Amino acid sequence: MKIITRATAIKNLKPCIGKDLRSLAKQYGITTFETGKQNKGWKGLVLERLAGLQTNVSKAPNGLDFELKSVSFYHTKNGLGPKETMAITMINQKELETHSFFKSHVWTKLKSIVFCAVAWHGENSPTAELLSVACLDFAKDGDFIKELEADYDLIRHNFITKGGFKSEYGKWIQARTKGQGGINPRTGKKRPKTRAFYARTQFVKKIFETAS
Repeated sequence: MKIITRATAIKNLKPCIGKDLRSLAKQYGITTFETGKQNKGWKGLVLERLAGLQTNVSKAPNGLDFELKSVSFYHTKNGLGPKETMAITMINQKELETHSFFKSHVWTKLKSIVFCAVAWHGENSPTAELLSVACLDFAKDGDFIKELEADYDLIRHNFITKGGFKSEYGKWIQARTKGQGGINPRTGKKRPKTRAFYARTQFVKKIFETAS
């Protein structure tokens, strides 16, 4: 099995900027909306192929130290902007309590992600172009990383001192509920709420502005 590094993935993806992912999905035999129901992961599957990764049912890791993230961008009156926030990683409350930012899973995730901006033209659109490819190059903007650390510290402090989370905390990243919770139909017991770190839309936008 061929191992693809983050640098190789970025190198493979860059020449694909401007290409229509929907057309490529058909070439690769990846279902998008043809069944009448959206295959939610189709863009990610196409990006994996373009990066050089091979999708397989065993889900064995075939990328080295990185993860691909597809982010939808759409046209606004001020130009292209991210359509929504982006989930980074689930929050492990015990880890949050004990780990500083640079030892945290959220930092490990952020510095390993290859961000792929994809044009969004509406539900079930026949086109979806790859717009840009970027990564968090922490050597370029130390102030930005310090602000990310400050966000994490604020969220962590609030959790340690008050035992909770507030989604309004954090300039670039936030902690909020992920998943519906509710009642487990099998056991009848209430599911605990799960939370995750999210990149705010201004974070996503900044990543691609830096890459431009």
